[in-house]
Amino acid sequence: MREETGLLIEPLAVIEIFERILRDSQGRAEYHYVLIDYLCRVVSGTLAAADDAALARWFAIDELPTLHLTEGTLPVILKALAHLSDNSG
Repeated sequence: MREETGLLIEPLAVIEIFERILRDSQGRAEYHYVLIDYLCRVVSGTLAAADDAALARWFAIDELPTLHLTEGTLPVILKALAHLSDNSG
């Protein structure tokens, strides 16, 4: 995370695990991804884009539906926020 965002983070919980298999034109597995989404908190640092991105910024929850997010991303973010509020007391 530090390399990509300038932030030092602490993982708090695993929120979702996705497995994606992309197949070639003959139906054979070409790429196999396992994506693990964590809820994290910022420990230190300043949010900044790495050299491979033009911009890094925080978004308000109500802005998220207006963004061009990968399919399935918004529900995972909302699940993480629910987990956070469920475990804040």
